[in-house]
Amino acid sequence: MRFQDSNTQPREPSLAEQRARQQALAQEERDEELARQSDAKAATRRKILIGSGVTVGLVGLVATYYTVAKPTEVTAVCTDSNGVVQNDDNCDENYVTSHGGHVSGGFLFLPIGGGGFNSYRYNYGGSGTIGQHVSGGSYDAPSSRANVTTKTGKSVQRGGFGISGKSGGTGGSGKSGGS
Repeated sequence: MRFQDSNTQPREPSLAEQRARQQALAQEERDEELARQSDAKAATRRKILIGSGVTVGLVGLVATYYTVAKPTEVTAVCTDSNGVVQNDDNCDENYVTSHGGHVSGGFLFLPIGGGGFNSYRYNYGGSGTIGQHVSGGSYDAPSSRANVTTKTGKSVQRGGFGISGKSGGTGGSGKSGGS
């Protein structure tokens, strides 16, 4: 029948129709629950992804800070012109100037008995004991961020921007201005 007038009473659904409707409603509820779970999972995944990105960024920032800002520790040993380790006093500007020597271009010159001078300078990162040839290291001063100390624990001042070895008689017992 294609048309029902308003007076016609609808018939009761058959048992098969009732079952089909119940199954359709149950399936619709299951689909809605799966959609809610999927949305919750996606939201959690987004939060984890964002949190991971932030964490990676912070770790990178902290690593960069420690690489750039954290001063490194470098040990300096005093050597003569032949690369033989000498007493640390021979590389101390105050000691050298008080004993008639002078400082020029990173070299310290102490007078010797028969006239003339012995030259001394620091080797950075090298090792050895007094009287031995220095092993390793470099004669180039490390970056201004490095804390340079002798084996005895004395801080070594190096020249650099705004620092002069002879300004106001401060000598060589302080730290570099960049530290």
